[in-house]
Amino acid sequence: MDPVTISYAVEKTDDYRASILIEGLPGVGHVGKLVADHIVDELDGVLLARIISHHFPPQVFINKEGVVNLPKNELYLVKTEPPLLLLTGDCQSTSPEGHYILTEEYLNLAELFGVTRIYTLGGYGVGRLVDEPRVLCAADRPELIEDAVNAGAVFAQEEPPGGIIGAAGLLIGLGAIRGMEGVALLGETSGYLVDPISAGSVLSVLSQMIGIDIDPSRLQETAAELEGALEKLKESEQDREQEDLSYIG
Repeated sequence: MDPVTISYAVEKTDDYRASILIEGLPGVGHVGKLVADHIVDELDGVLLARIISHHFPPQVFINKEGVVNLPKNELYLVKTEPPLLLLTGDCQSTSPEGHYILTEEYLNLAELFGVTRIYTLGGYGVGRLVDEPRVLCAADRPELIEDAVNAGAVFAQEEPPGGIIGAAGLLIGLGAIRGMEGVALLGETSGYLVDPISAGSVLSVLSQMIGIDIDPSRLQETAAELEGALEKLKESEQDREQEDLSYIG
């Protein structure tokens, strides 16, 4: 098996062009993946390519019929105006070296399909529940930060501390070397569980920036279903705080 294997789901890649790539691979709270998958589902994405790699976790996934599948990431096109490429899937690399190797392959695909701007989406774990998640932004040039702030994002010099790890950061850094613009949108999330509330906030900012209305209803429905679990988490946090206070004095 090659380090990275790309198989195309279309016969003629020249027939498919897009100037924008949106990355939403799994990460903290699955925020970026939720947004990318939502866009693919809402706008009837066309599968262009599948990516498998020995830099992915050493496991297989088992479906409801008991059939196993290797972990994979996928590239989709949605025929909006402008057209969009969506990178989503099952996982990221398990090693630092793999992150760089896979990112270069993602950028090769981006160049093949004509991408000039990249949006990376992810979660910013704050370790606590957030009622109204902010969307933090970073970019490879100041004017993109200004655009993100005008769309509802927040620029904070000290956040996220330590920078942006994984594909969400490397696509922007390595993409800039190839002349591609890049902006990261990171939704605040507790990091405790999958967070459609944060994903909804990121989707709102992204929609403003790309100028495409994307119906958030299904994300909102998922967020509403999550409310019960969040209430239990809040109660647990309050109980822990009370226990901590009982040891004082």
